[in-house]
Amino acid sequence: MSLPTGRWIGSGLAPMSLLAALGLAVALGAAPAQAQDCPDRGALDSMYCDRDGDLVADAPSDPSKLVNPDTLVFAYTPVEDPAIYADIWQPFIDHLEEVTGKEVRFFAVQSNAAEVEAMRSGRLHIAGFSTGPTPFAVNLAGAVPFALMGAEDGRFGYTLQLFTRKDSGIESPEQLKGKTVAHTSPTSNSGNQAPRALFPAIGLVPDQDYEVVYSGSHDQSILGVVAGDYDAAPVASEVVERMAERGLYDPEELRLLYESKPFPTTSYTHAHDLDPALVEKIKEAFFSFDMSGTALGEEFKGVTKFIPISYKEDWEVIREIQEANGVTYTQGNLK
Repeated sequence: MSLPTGRWIGSGLAPMSLLAALGLAVALGAAPAQAQDCPDRGALDSMYCDRDGDLVADAPSDPSKLVNPDTLVFAYTPVEDPAIYADIWQPFIDHLEEVTGKEVRFFAVQSNAAEVEAMRSGRLHIAGFSTGPTPFAVNLAGAVPFALMGAEDGRFGYTLQLFTRKDSGIESPEQLKGKTVAHTSPTSNSGNQAPRALFPAIGLVPDQDYEVVYSGSHDQSILGVVAGDYDAAPVASEVVERMAERGLYDPEELRLLYESKPFPTTSYTHAHDLDPALVEKIKEAFFSFDMSGTALGEEFKGVTKFIPISYKEDWEVIREIQEANGVTYTQGNLK
């Protein structure tokens, strides 16, 4: 694998996209033969198989197709400032290198589609996928979720919050009728899919009762509301809390109109074709890492460690929301 030197792989996506496209062509060429060998794959792409019914791709049965690279590439979900997050993740990356005995490089991604594409093409080995795109990563890229950030007592989750400016004169969701509301991106759970599934129950139908515009990210949605560009925005609670802590906006300028029940947070996944022995080392690194006193622990308040998860069980509510929205896991829908 040829990658730029240094721990932070820049956010330019053209080289990665080209490599991904080449990998995709090879993988798709092998799909028909694999399709004949797989008795059941559910919603998984034809590149993968799910013989044990856990809804994620099985590891290749042919040992020669298992991957054990000298350098592991790790990515975190697209965020407002990738350079900052490269530094925040460095203590964990150091720990991951120590436990696995591998060099680890941080790859900064600019979009959910690029992150899924990178894992699908075999250029990304470990990744954090945000809540909504996780099922796309599972079904299109063979991502296997195994952990997320949680509290000491095992609790985890975030909520969908709907904000407007405090001086907007809007005091309830129903008053957004005829207004402009910023959703983040089509695949985002709290930024788009959940509002479309949950808002009708509170008397608000996106695209029908208000105009939907896509901001591109949670931080852009909030900053747009603060600036008066949008009348309101549904966002993930964990993102806006971190933004407030960094002084990116003044919470006193906003009014909370609605809050949902908790959803699972970013899933941490490994590529389905990694050598099982390497997978065990990766899991050991995640579950033995103590966030206390680290930059990671400071950034993600309220969590202290990585905890094990089940995609089949813990993402059930997300799959239900996406099903209610008519979502199918295709590359076209991801983009």
